[in-house]
Amino acid sequence: DLQICQHRAPTCCTKKMEESYQAAVRRERTQSIQALNFELKYMIVGHITAFQEAFESLLRFAENRTSSLFETAYRPMAKEAAEPVKELFTDISLYILGAETTVESAVLRFFDSLFPLVYSRLINPGITDLSEDYTECLRLTRQDINPFGRYSKNMVTELSKSLWASRMLSQALSLGIEVINTTEHAALTKECSKALVKMQYCPHCQGLTLIRPCVGYCLNVMRGCLASVSELDAQWREYISTLEYLTNEMAASHDLEIALTGIRNSINEAILHAQLNGPQLSATVDKVCGQPKQQEGNLSSNNIVPVKEATETQTFVMAHASLNNKRREFINYMKRSRTFYASIAERLCDGDLVMRDSSTCWNGEDVV
Repeated sequence: DLQICQHRAPTCCTKKMEESYQAAVRRERTQSIQALNFELKYMIVGHITAFQEAFESLLRFAENRTSSLFETAYRPMAKEAAEPVKELFTDISLYILGAETTVESAVLRFFDSLFPLVYSRLINPGITDLSEDYTECLRLTRQDINPFGRYSKNMVTELSKSLWASRMLSQALSLGIEVINTTEHAALTKECSKALVKMQYCPHCQGLTLIRPCVGYCLNVMRGCLASVSELDAQWREYISTLEYLTNEMAASHDLEIALTGIRNSINEAILHAQLNGPQLSATVDKVCGQPKQQEGNLSSNNIVPVKEATETQTFVMAHASLNNKRREFINYMKRSRTFYASIAERLCDGDLVMRDSSTCWNGEDVV
């Protein structure tokens, strides 16, 4: 009553043993594909972690530099500016991790929150009554009167270029893991299970426990079993090319490190622009929002303090050369895995599974 290992000679197998063999080949095939995938998956997961740690460290550094701008140059508003600064960098972090947000909305939301502070603490430092309605009016007016000139738009442009590549790379790495996990659990068809049993275990039914499949026979069986997986070859090659493009984009002119460390300078230039145009801004705001209460003896608004650019940016970019090294190391490894899905049958038939150094092997029917 054997279904798979039918043979003219006497046999020591039963139908129940054939069923056990089918369960065994399914388990073994999953394990051998997992073993092949392990190094590739380990490399991608390791780089997801390394990139995310590098992003977080860059963001923390850029946030600290931005906060220190307010503490050193714009002390009257430093305390109140802390929350908008924190929100800006949280939004950037979420964007890189793939959240449904845009760089433009994050930056413009920051400048909306910043304008009431700049207006009431630097341009008109005598304002005492900063009610919710008046603050909201200033926020909305920011969009119409553009107090920060071209600097807010420039910041959006610079950050969008560099953060886009980082966001795409982050999503692409997660997609790679998803693809690998899916191939690990690709179900074997009944025909495939039978073919694998015939190749690996039917010799045992004849008492031939040491004989192994012939190389060509193994390749035919594996290619048939893994046809759906090897169909991924073209897409996988394209995926590797995309990763290469993204890592080059990150390392080229849209350098993430430079863009993030430049946030401080962009904000400083934007505030200086608003202060220099203080009288015109005040005239427009008075018409739109009305005149707020003033303290007796208005404080001078000419307290523009230019910020000395620290040389720490240079040191910082050098320190993050390691991020570029990680990118290079990663893409070189991934390029070597370009043929991963095309050669999966060959790799599974390598090693202990087939007879390589012997003149006798199993061809599915007999020893040859």
